[in-house]
Amino acid sequence: MALYFKWHIEKVKLYPFGALTLFEEHLNKPIKEEMMIVLAGPIFQLFFYHLFSGLNWNHFKEFHYCLLYFNLLPIIPLDGSKIVMLFYQYFFSYWRSFYFLFYISILTLPLLFFQFGFSLVLLLILITLFMDMVEFFQTRNFCFRKFLLERILYRFAFSKRKVIHDGNIKKMKRDTKHLFYQKGHFVSEETYLQKMFDFKGKAW
Repeated sequence: MALYFKWHIEKVKLYPFGALTLFEEHLNKPIKEEMMIVLAGPIFQLFFYHLFSGLNWNHFKEFHYCLLYFNLLPIIPLDGSKIVMLFYQYFFSYWRSFYFLFYISILTLPLLFFQFGFSLVLLLILITLFMDMVEFFQTRNFCFRKFLLERILYRFAFSKRKVIHDGNIKKMKRDTKHLFYQKGHFVSEETYLQKMFDFKGKAW
């Protein structure tokens, strides 16, 4: 699906519970495209399962559903977290989505112990997930600046419009073109953001 939309695949990261595809792409890609790419993983797994379900492999059904449900949990970096984040970004700001997803992941992570009980394998998986959650949250400022800088360097055709009256760039959304209302007149998104970056591309 990523190749269909011509996304550049950077690498595939292996985990004890599967693999994660990492992309080297703009953060302002359409939400619809990213959602289809994220959903392609679980959909292909369902297709794969039904294709080979007649072979009667031992524990194949249990393994399939366990992996599918686990992957759909709203915990970073599982597909469930990406689906939740994309839904959030559709309605709310890009900046706030980092906090929302991080808190959802923190709240969901301990529930796995109550569901499955303590085991060394589960503990290692939870530690791996927690490390990714911390890394995700620590990079929020870098991602947000990249999100803003892309709006200056590239021309994105967004159909939705939003007016920001207080000049707070953290209210900016994906798939949306913004106008900033200041001192009785409107300032374009590009003009407003250019004033925030010096010639080296660093935010003030």
